[in-house]
Amino acid sequence: MIIHDDVNFPAHTFEVPLLVKFILPLLLIITTSSCTCANAQLDSLSCEQKKKITLTATALTATTGYILLNELWYKNYPRSSMHAFNDNGEWLQVDKVGHAFSSYTLSNQLKSLYTWSCAPQKSIPYYCAVTSLVFMSSIEILDGRSAQWGFSWGDMMANTTGSLLFFSQEKIWEEQRIMLKFSYTPSTFASVNSELLGRNFQQRLMKDYNAQTYWASFNVHSFLASGADFPRWLNIAIGYGATKMITAKNAADDVNNFQREREFYFSFDADLERVRWKKKWMQRTAKVLSFIKIPGPTLEIRENGNLKIHGLFF
Repeated sequence: MIIHDDVNFPAHTFEVPLLVKFILPLLLIITTSSCTCANAQLDSLSCEQKKKITLTATALTATTGYILLNELWYKNYPRSSMHAFNDNGEWLQVDKVGHAFSSYTLSNQLKSLYTWSCAPQKSIPYYCAVTSLVFMSSIEILDGRSAQWGFSWGDMMANTTGSLLFFSQEKIWEEQRIMLKFSYTPSTFASVNSELLGRNFQQRLMKDYNAQTYWASFNVHSFLASGADFPRWLNIAIGYGATKMITAKNAADDVNNFQREREFYFSFDADLERVRWKKKWMQRTAKVLSFIKIPGPTLEIRENGNLKIHGLFF
């Protein structure tokens, strides 16, 4: 296959990179949780004091995230009145799966903070899901007021799905048996349209949907009968991605003749939170890294029916 770097692809307004939307609030949430849950002096406070700190920290985190994202990204583009647009046909819906992953992960990371704050156990799933959805919805509002993008109902549905996945598992099982995870493997297609897909590793991590894979990771032990002889931490993961996407939509590419394809994966994974860590800092680290898929042997199935076995795939 010949790849031409100088092809003029049709102009297209692409969304703010999903990971830009996700990483900033995630970092703020992790920082907030670490500064509270990991602080011995704060841990000795009364429940009433912890609740006040949590409410204040959550409000400040949300406001800070909104302002920073606006200043770092949206400020550089022209504004408009609130409007919507339909991007459901873009990127073979990899971005929509990513939105569900983002909302789910934010909900899951917030659980430690609300548990520390002495929130009623039955209320924690509500608090986590709603807070995550507010984070993601505020970013969609920024999209809606930008002339280059628009409010996406598809994104909102995906955000809601992710929060509901966390919420429903907490209410039914009081634990997360099915986790949404992320992995990244550099693709060869970013160089074809680097303006859209990124010119370096940092940009491509954010922008190149060809390189991103999203996983539903199932903890087998939690579904088995009590006392079953199966590793507590070993998961089975089902992944989704796509390849040969040079533009958001299926635009004609007569030079390279790329035919975009969906990709499905079956692999092993590990639930780091179910490992019996000896140190508290190890437990906290496992919690923070719980959204990353662990590399493992993987079966890849292309949309055209082709199969490929990876000895180790991330």
